[in-house]
Amino acid sequence: MPAQINRTEYGAHQFADHLGLTRWQLRVGLEHGILPGPDLDGDRWSADLAEDAREAGEEVVARFGDEPPIGSARAADRLAARVTLDVERRDIEVLVAQGALNVVSTFRGHPVYLMRDLDRLDPEAVRMVVSTRKGPLTDTVDAGGAATILGCPRRMFDRIAGERELVPDRLGRYALPDVQALRRDERLAREIAEEKRHLALERTRRSEAAVEDVIRAWILRCSAYLDGDADQQPDIGPLSRALRSLGTVRAEIRRQEHPAS
Repeated sequence: MPAQINRTEYGAHQFADHLGLTRWQLRVGLEHGILPGPDLDGDRWSADLAEDAREAGEEVVARFGDEPPIGSARAADRLAARVTLDVERRDIEVLVAQGALNVVSTFRGHPVYLMRDLDRLDPEAVRMVVSTRKGPLTDTVDAGGAATILGCPRRMFDRIAGERELVPDRLGRYALPDVQALRRDERLAREIAEEKRHLALERTRRSEAAVEDVIRAWILRCSAYLDGDADQQPDIGPLSRALRSLGTVRAEIRRQEHPAS
């Protein structure tokens, strides 16, 4: 049985772990004044304050949930799939300006939103924002908008449009009802999901290869140092980071190769 660690103070990582929170939950809890700020020098929390904050940690989970907030682009994609309209990032901003959607925090200077808030939005409010933006083009979508509705890459939609013989109008736009009908096609949805999984797996494998190249290059530098062909010993830092990345990437590959049914 591992020895119990009796801490007298906590850094940010330890404080979040003590409360059962992730780093984003800790950040949001602090931003919204639910969690107490550090009471010791060096941005650290005393053991007493950390213990008193347990209920506040539970409140953070209850209020903000377990799913990390997302930015405007992913928020637009999520709403597009839900309401089957070509929602854009600017529509997210309008919904915020109207008071229909809250900005929960920021990440690298950009606003982020809770997925639960997006899922609770009134679909009619979203449709009004989109139709106002599009005006007389409301009943049509361009290829990019159609891809957003279907949740697939643009080139994948181009292929689907050809296979399904969808004919664009003089502006190169497609009838919205035709695209929405594709969204309701369960067989097509499975095909899109499988192709997206395949593309994601290819990207992850490329990341794996890049990390492996870093490790192999380090081994070569190490060999050169051992053989006396190099005077400076290789820095262990890049190797440690690469090994951690390799573990993460390979775990993601296993997840993508065997998705939960």
